[in-house]
Amino acid sequence: MIQLRTYVYIDSLQPQLAAYIATVSQGFLPVPGDAALWVEVSPGMAVHRLTDIALKATRVHLSQLVIEREFGAMVIHHRDQSDVREAGRAVLQRMGADQRDRKACRITWNEIIRGMMPDHTVLINRQNRRGSMILPEQSMFILETEPAGYIIYAANQAEKAANITLVDVRAVGAYGRMIIAGREADVDEAAAAAIHAVENPSWT
Repeated sequence: MIQLRTYVYIDSLQPQLAAYIATVSQGFLPVPGDAALWVEVSPGMAVHRLTDIALKATRVHLSQLVIEREFGAMVIHHRDQSDVREAGRAVLQRMGADQRDRKACRITWNEIIRGMMPDHTVLINRQNRRGSMILPEQSMFILETEPAGYIIYAANQAEKAANITLVDVRAVGAYGRMIIAGREADVDEAAAAAIHAVENPSWT
């Protein structure tokens, strides 16, 4: 029995998120504007079967395949949204599942810290070298979700909503974590968009 933990469709990857995914991608690199689908299941090894189905059913490309002890995740993408949607339908059909079977997202932490201190920003930048840097005096929004995969959708919608800097996005493991930074008003707007996104995840 395969449990559907995360099923998130992204209609158009935003430039910073696409670039960030490319820094951790093991496969075909996405570019801004690609449609993408993040699927996370349990047990982890089952993701191999689902990946095979998605790739054989459509023209999608595989950018990430992550298998942990308990969870497995795949990320597929293509310029044509219909290919990504069809791949998702094929995966769900093989599982005998529906999008409504995905686990509801739970926000385990969210906070905005305003007027960041230099010591704090330096350590964050040293720890997160795949995204952009946070600068002193900027505001910072941090978000943690469970399951982890929903954080990708939150990051994409935050970037759509406001002129922010994407510092870190981690969507693997038990919890997803995101850090964005920027001017106070932009961070407020992006934070609201991110929270709304995980509370109302996309449907294909």
